[in-house]
Amino acid sequence: MEAIRLRKLINFLQEELKIPANSLSLALRHSEQSATSLPMILWQYGLVSLNQLEKIFDWLETAATPASLHQ
Repeated sequence: MEAIRLRKLINFLQEELKIPANSLSLALRHSEQSATSLPMILWQYGLVSLNQLEKIFDWLETAATPASLHQ
């Protein structure tokens, strides 16, 4: 289930927030492939703004519902 959530998060980051693939690759190498740590790694490396970080956490909160994980 974590892999599905991570895949959906990456899609959101690329499609909605326009985070470049190379930025995501860097963050994924340091995040232990976890959807929960990826947003903080992106922010710590300066790859997302505080506003984008808030949007990511809002998305994660919405995506945490069981119905949304099966879409």
